[in-house]
Amino acid sequence: MTGTAVIDSPEELAQRSPRTPRERLLRTVLTAAADGLEPVMSLYQPYVEGLEHLPADGRFLLVGNHTQVPAAEIILIPYFVRQALGKQVRALADRQFGKGGKLQADLLAAYGAVIGSPEAAAALMAANEPILVFPGGGREIAKFKGEQYQLRWDNRYGFARVAIEHQYPIVTAALIGGDDLYTSMTTRDGLYGRASEWISRRLDGRPDMAMPLLRGVGPTLLPRAQRMYLRFGPAITTTRPADVSPDAWIAQVKEDTAAQLEADLLDLQNIRAADPYRALNPLAWRSAARPAS
Repeated sequence: MTGTAVIDSPEELAQRSPRTPRERLLRTVLTAAADGLEPVMSLYQPYVEGLEHLPADGRFLLVGNHTQVPAAEIILIPYFVRQALGKQVRALADRQFGKGGKLQADLLAAYGAVIGSPEAAAALMAANEPILVFPGGGREIAKFKGEQYQLRWDNRYGFARVAIEHQYPIVTAALIGGDDLYTSMTTRDGLYGRASEWISRRLDGRPDMAMPLLRGVGPTLLPRAQRMYLRFGPAITTTRPADVSPDAWIAQVKEDTAAQLEADLLDLQNIRAADPYRALNPLAWRSAARPAS
């Protein structure tokens, strides 16, 4: 969770009203699109479980995994939280998204997202907002061969630290399906992968933003039809025990969050493997895997 966003106050950051005419227009369009997603959800039938784990007061930090197509998680997770609790999720975006110009900045603002930083997260928590963060950031999106559904958090402890400071419970949001829309044809340590890392380093100083070669349907970049599988895990407490040091507790919360998310990702892959509807074959709709009631 990194960034250089300047936060004036929790009230200013948490306010929901867009400031400019373009932001207001974008908010209207995005809200209408979000409200109109029900027919799409009915058609694609995403597999969703664990909504009962969402704290009813909306005061929680959602921690998810990025897939090759981040639009999947950015749409699905807030949609189902809003359906369950009637609350708008505030997403913390990777700082790379803050370099996309005025239109991209307006889109982020209209969506209720902010560039991720400890200050931004703290301000939203002070306002008791439900928050969504992807600790892997943009570098977790580009998946080379063999990296599907792997977390790339490395030494990122920021989400755990700020959740502990504000006693915000953590709810994991595991998503399967987005890494199956495309097949990566290159490995990170291969010739192309090393060249891509070199180019990424020259362009923005970040070798972890290297891009693999992908293919979708056949040799094209058309995405494959894939069902999505989403699980919200049981809330993870962030209240530090008296006999645990602050640094050790931060590391423990990060480790517990990653372990729960990885376990759910593996479980969802097993569910997906046995689901005849995983490729959205309409003939298999009636026998699609469904969460236990």
